[in-house]
Amino acid sequence: MGWRRIMYLLVVVSPAVVRALPRSYRDTEGRPSVGQRFSQLQEDHFKAIAMIMFAQYVPGGTFGQAVKVAEEVTELGRRCEAMGGASPDCLQPLDRLFLDAICQEENLPQVAECCARKDPERNLCFLSLKNSSRGLLAPLARLDPAAACRNHSQQPHPLAAHFIYEVSQHHPFLYAPTILSVAVHYEEMLKSCCGATTEPAADPEECFQRQAPKVMKPVREDGLRQEHTCGILKTFGARTLKALKLVQISQKFPQADFVTVNKLVVAVAAMHEACCRGDMLECMSDREEILRYVCTSQGLLSSRTKKCCEKPLLEQSDCILRAEPEESPAGLGPPLRDFLEDKGACESFAQEKDGHLARFLYEYSRRHPEFSAQLLLRIGKGYEELLKECCRAGAPANCCSRGEEELKKHISETESVMRTSCDIYKEKGDYYFQNELLLSFTKKMPQLTPAELIRFTKQMSTIGSKCCQLSQEKLLPCAEENLDLVLGEICRRHQREPINAGVCHCCSSSYSSRRPCMGRLELDETFVPLPLTPGLFTFHQDLCTSQGEKLQLKKQEMLVNLLKYKPRITPEQLSRVTAAFAAMRERCCEQEEQHQECFATQGPELIKRSEKLLSA
Repeated sequence: MGWRRIMYLLVVVSPAVVRALPRSYRDTEGRPSVGQRFSQLQEDHFKAIAMIMFAQYVPGGTFGQAVKVAEEVTELGRRCEAMGGASPDCLQPLDRLFLDAICQEENLPQVAECCARKDPERNLCFLSLKNSSRGLLAPLARLDPAAACRNHSQQPHPLAAHFIYEVSQHHPFLYAPTILSVAVHYEEMLKSCCGATTEPAADPEECFQRQAPKVMKPVREDGLRQEHTCGILKTFGARTLKALKLVQISQKFPQADFVTVNKLVVAVAAMHEACCRGDMLECMSDREEILRYVCTSQGLLSSRTKKCCEKPLLEQSDCILRAEPEESPAGLGPPLRDFLEDKGACESFAQEKDGHLARFLYEYSRRHPEFSAQLLLRIGKGYEELLKECCRAGAPANCCSRGEEELKKHISETESVMRTSCDIYKEKGDYYFQNELLLSFTKKMPQLTPAELIRFTKQMSTIGSKCCQLSQEKLLPCAEENLDLVLGEICRRHQREPINAGVCHCCSSSYSSRRPCMGRLELDETFVPLPLTPGLFTFHQDLCTSQGEKLQLKKQEMLVNLLKYKPRITPEQLSRVTAAFAAMRERCCEQEEQHQECFATQGPELIKRSEKLLSA
């Protein structure tokens, strides 16, 4: 199967009549039929899409079942193309017929309830089955290099199809061209590491270990961002998503006028709605159309997209996202004062609330590339609250004048928080900075497992290493926008399995205020401390044999358990317990042949002394 050719057609294919931006002006009656899709994609490409759709829709389905359903849907597509749409089935959208094919299969897990419903409820039910945390082992994590090279030499295409299926199943929200792009890099890795039949690679296992992280990087990054965006849409609605995209596009293309930016906002938000509801084909068509618009409108948007638009289509989107924003137009005045002092602001706000607020966000965002999107949204929310208060009857004449000082205060507080965090990071370094975060977040969210707390705080610590070295102009966007991704993960974890009332409030009340809300959380008073059981603290000889990150991980697991056992531990108590543990470890590790015997006697003694110290 020619995966490069598949991807090219998936990205460039579009309906026969190109729809004009924005989406709200499009003819939205009906979607391309299965026959039309088959003609556009051709058989191999059509089958690849069916494979991805099955893997993403049916958790727990097997590769064999995916192949069977893909073959059945492909056969229908082949028949519909030949008949020219004469059969009623051939006039149906592909996604509807695809779900019909799934529901006709026997022994598929978790689908019976969904299949009992009618569209569109049936489609929504299937989408609810999508879960990116299924506990599956990532495809390359369990790869046997020898077997992979042997299979690659014998049957390379089925191997690539199986890889696509596994990536799709493991990442049910991932954009299909990303999956197929990764499949190309996977095949390149196989060729590089396995070598030719006559010239095998010297060390395939080492080669796979070196190249696999790079192959899977787009899967991790794109998957997280897609799921994050869908989480915003699901929890806070289309209005919040459009506001976020308005800020981001205004910062990206500050030279563009408001009408042009608004067209892109509507189109991008509609694309995400299609992607998030699982309409893969509409999602791909929308994205290709937006890319075409950006690349043919460089005069309106930015000349800096020129090099990106010259790249292969699959590389254009990522290139545009990473490209430096255009310089803001010269001579722009301070927008806040203009909006606050405009005597017609209240009338405009009353007549067209969202339009007035959108223009304010556009003007403010294009002037401030040094602000994070979340800060700009909070500024917009502050302006909205100010107008609600100051435009009511009987409001004092100078009501709006204090708004500028209030917003400046919030900006200063946000910048101060980020600077302080970076100062702590620079002082303590990765490991000890993460430990500080563990102290804070274990008290805020003690219901999370040690592994979850360590994973989330590790991601936050990594943000410090990435962003704290940047200039002041780039620090805030880097730090808060990356932190927002981690908080989004925590909130999705809360939706699957509730954490506590404080986290619930922060995750559901306001998207833009999620970070400051989480920052204000303190000790969860409802948490019942863990009892001191024999298994809560265990000391083994691996405390001596482990080094580097493995040893740090063991120490952090014990730190989390200590905080769950004694949530109100004081800094002095923690310092004394930590020093006692370090002394015991050093003593036992010096006894070369008797590590375990030492821990068996010294461990319980340490727990008794610590318990007495903590109860004082």
